[in-house]
Amino acid sequence: MSGSSLRRSLGVGDAVTVGLGAMLGAGVFAAWAPAASAAGTGMLLAVVLAGAVATCNALSSAALAVRHPVAGGTYVYGRERLGPLWGYLAGWMFIVGKCASCAAMAMTAASYLAPGRERVAAVVSVVVVTGLNLLGVQRSAAVTRVVVSVTIAALLGVVVAALWADPATTAVEMASPAQPWGVLEGAGLFFFAFAGYARIATLAEEVTEPGRVIPCAVLVSLGVVLGLYLLLGASLLRVLGVDGIAGASAPVAELLAAAVPDDADLWSWGLRLVAGAAALGALLNLVLGVSRTTVAMARDAHLPRRLARVSGERGVPRAAELAVGVVVLVVVLVADLRGAIGFSSFGVLLYYGVANASALTLRGDWPGAPVVPALGLAGCVLLAVSLPTAAVLGGSGLLALGLVSWLLTGRRHAAG
Repeated sequence: MSGSSLRRSLGVGDAVTVGLGAMLGAGVFAAWAPAASAAGTGMLLAVVLAGAVATCNALSSAALAVRHPVAGGTYVYGRERLGPLWGYLAGWMFIVGKCASCAAMAMTAASYLAPGRERVAAVVSVVVVTGLNLLGVQRSAAVTRVVVSVTIAALLGVVVAALWADPATTAVEMASPAQPWGVLEGAGLFFFAFAGYARIATLAEEVTEPGRVIPCAVLVSLGVVLGLYLLLGASLLRVLGVDGIAGASAPVAELLAAAVPDDADLWSWGLRLVAGAAALGALLNLVLGVSRTTVAMARDAHLPRRLARVSGERGVPRAAELAVGVVVLVVVLVADLRGAIGFSSFGVLLYYGVANASALTLRGDWPGAPVVPALGLAGCVLLAVSLPTAAVLGGSGLLALGLVSWLLTGRRHAAG
C-alpha cells in the first residue's frame, strides 16, 4: 500500500488501549508534587476540575472526529469548522508542544530506569519507540496493551497497600488551606496527566467504524483514568499528607515505601520499572499521534509534502515518524525537563481550546452543543492562564512564532 491514505485497522479495544497508554504515563507518576504544591488541600478538587475540563474536551473531540474521521485531529477540525488559520495554529501547537512533551516523557522514563545516565537512556528510549512505530499501528497497540495492563495493576496494588499504611502524622486539615487560584494552577498542571485521550481522535483515519469506536473509546479511557487518579490521590493524601506529596521527588514510590516499609527497596525498584515502562508506553502513543498530525499538515503543504507519504502493507507514514523522532531527539539533548512540561501544558490547553471552538459550530448536529464545548473552551482558557508565568510566556512565544510562520507561508497555501 502506498500513497496518502492510512489503513483502518483499530477496533474499540485497541483505541481504548491507545488512550489509556497515553494518559497512564509520565503524568500519573510526576504530576502529584507540583499539583499539591499549588492546590494544597484542594489537590483532589484540582484533579476533578482537570478531569471535568478533559471530559468536555473529550466529548467535543469525539463529536468532531465522527464528522471528520481522518488523521490530524484538531488541525482538521479547526481548518474545516473555523478556517485555515485556526487549523494551522492547532496543528502548530500540537506538533511543537507535543514534541517537547515526548522529550519530557523520555526523560521521565530515563530518570526511573537509569538514574545518573538519564540523557543517554532518554536518547535510547526515543530510538526504540520510533522503531516500534515504524513497524505499524497494530504492533504499537499490542505493546501498549501490555504496558497499560501492568501499570493499572501496579497502581491499584499501591492503592490497596496504602489501606494498611499509617496515616500522615500531620493531618491533611492542618496543611495550608486551598486558595482558588492555587486550585486552578494545580488543575492546569495536573491536566498534563489527562492529555492523552485525544490521541484516539488523531488516529481517526485508522479506526474501524469511527462513529461507534471513537466516542466509546474516549469516554471509557477517560473514565478509567479519572477513577484511578482519584483513588491514588486519596491514598497519597492519607499516607503522605499535602506537605509530604509536595516535597516528594517520586510521590507514588514514597507512598509504596511507606505502605510496605519492610521491603521498601524491592517494591520501590519494582515500581520504578513500572513507571519507566508506562512513560515509554505513553511516549510510544504520543509519537504516533504527532506523526499523524504531521501527515495532515503535510497534505496541506504547511509542512514538506514528502512527510504525507505512507507506505507498506500497514500504511505507515515512515517519513513523518522519522522526522518526529529526530525532532524529539534534539529536544532531549538540549531541553530542560520542567520547562518542556510547562511549555507543553500551555500548548495542549490551547489546542483543545480550538477543538471546543470548532465543536461550537456543530450546533443542532450534536446534542452536547453548545453547553459542552462552551464549558470546555472556558475551562481551557482559564487553566492555561493560571499556569506558572514561565509556562504562559513560553507558550505565548510559541503561539507568536506560529503566527509569524502563517504570515510567511500559510496564506499562500490557504489561497491555493
